[in-house]
Amino acid sequence: MAYPSKLLNEGEHVVVTTRTHVKSLILPGLVVLVALAVALFLNGLVDNSVVRIVVWVLFLAVLVWFLVGPFLKWLTTTYTFTNRRFIKRSGFIAKEGRTIPLNRISGVDFEIGVIDRIFGCGTLVVSDASTDGSVELYDIPDVEKVQLQVSDELHRLSGGDAHRRDDGT
Repeated sequence: MAYPSKLLNEGEHVVVTTRTHVKSLILPGLVVLVALAVALFLNGLVDNSVVRIVVWVLFLAVLVWFLVGPFLKWLTTTYTFTNRRFIKRSGFIAKEGRTIPLNRISGVDFEIGVIDRIFGCGTLVVSDASTDGSVELYDIPDVEKVQLQVSDELHRLSGGDAHRRDDGT
């Protein structure tokens, strides 16, 4: 899942890019399975073909609302840290994004709950100096590794690594 190089400025390179862990699709998948079981039960219970059509149309609505929608959101939402900025992009047809320059980020923290530990993900909290405060990125895979990479880049940007220039060399 590479970030498009045409959206990067000259001298800018990607440090880490990720999306939400696939764990976020488990609950919508379970809802669809329950809806399928209910639709099959009702389909066997009634003899009226109009009612059967209504049952399956309702099931398709549940499928689209609870599975296709969240899947497209998961597929089209990315979180990218470059050597200059944090970029959140989402959307397939209607797009939205947020960009925070790295020099405005005051901290990058992570939180890992019990369920998150089982799935190998967690919440990344990006704090910045704006009025918005912070951005919480839920269900980030390998959140500790991502936090370490971003922290290293912030340290390098603040002058902690004098051997490397801002263009990544």
